[in-house]
Amino acid sequence: MYWIILVLGVGLWWAAHLFKRVAPERRAALGDPGKGVVAATIAVGIVLMVIGYRGTDFIAVWFPPGFMVHINNTLMIIAIYMLSPAPKRGKLISGMRHPMLTGFSIWAIAHLLVNGDLASILLFGGLLIWAILTARIINSEEPDWQPGPAGTYAKDGMFLAGSVILLGVIGMIHNWLGVWPFPS
Repeated sequence: MYWIILVLGVGLWWAAHLFKRVAPERRAALGDPGKGVVAATIAVGIVLMVIGYRGTDFIAVWFPPGFMVHINNTLMIIAIYMLSPAPKRGKLISGMRHPMLTGFSIWAIAHLLVNGDLASILLFGGLLIWAILTARIINSEEPDWQPGPAGTYAKDGMFLAGSVILLGVIGMIHNWLGVWPFPS
């Protein structure tokens, strides 16, 4: 039962995010109210992913070694940084085409490295495939992309510091949910 809820949640995430890419006329016909429909679909998808993920039985597929926690946390700082405004306001990755999708992919990979159960593979693997597919679709639809102006290294430093702090906050939320994400 929970497996179905998990897969349905991932499917709703995919459907809501890819709607304007695979059916642009239909999405445009919805106008501004369509934004609310898409947002609600994403929210329902997230709720279903959480319920499904937390409710599934643990089925081990592989057993991650302990050092993967360090790699995970390093990748998470990079992912949070890429998901921040740094790519637009900083200088380090200002020429990157899909910093948010890349950061999301890094987030998914980091979680796959430390979770060897089937539910994690379905959840994080499904979201990783979505991010990669979305970037490819955008690249094919908009081949003439040009980067915007570069920001400053000071902004990069500010967003990197914020990313480290945010990782600590996210870690505390994970702890509150029963998962300690830092090395013991």
